[in-house]
Amino acid sequence: MSGRLEAQIAFLREADKLKSILRASRLIDGSRRENSAEHSWHIMLYALVLSEQAGPDVDINRVLRMLLLHDIVEIDAGDAPIHGHVDHAAMAAKEAAAAERLFGLLPGDQASSFRALWDEFEAASTPDAIFAKSIDRLQTPIANLVTGGGSWTEYDVTLAQLEQRVGVPVKRGLPRVWDWLLPQLRAFFARQG
Repeated sequence: MSGRLEAQIAFLREADKLKSILRASRLIDGSRRENSAEHSWHIMLYALVLSEQAGPDVDINRVLRMLLLHDIVEIDAGDAPIHGHVDHAAMAAKEAAAAERLFGLLPGDQASSFRALWDEFEAASTPDAIFAKSIDRLQTPIANLVTGGGSWTEYDVTLAQLEQRVGVPVKRGLPRVWDWLLPQLRAFFARQG
């Protein structure tokens, strides 16, 4: 048992580093950039609160576990802002290597289970992962609307880019929420133009 516990504690110590990974998005109060651990917590709360928007075949408990683990790879790979200029193939390779290393710190059964959830989230092909990806994309646009554009101004984001990069995944898992959000996005960008 002590070897198993030592491995679990080693993983948990390493996971603490997620608190130091800064994202492009700012807190709603505008005071500073959000870190990846805060983002993971907040989108878990989004999923829990908005679970009634999920389809009947979505298991919210699995979604919460996916969202808890989805960005842990940023400890090694860093954050790749959705509107940044990123080599997606290179980033995917860095994230896969990070998943291998980080989940590999755990005992074998947990390593396999956590890695499978992470892979499922990345593939976004199951109802749980589609909902989780939608939630992951939803938080930042809501915050950016409140903060007068937030990271959109820094990255010179257009409404068309938002509709493609955010709208497509949100619409897949949260169609009614996207229908609520889109008019607000259109109004914001109309004022900017």
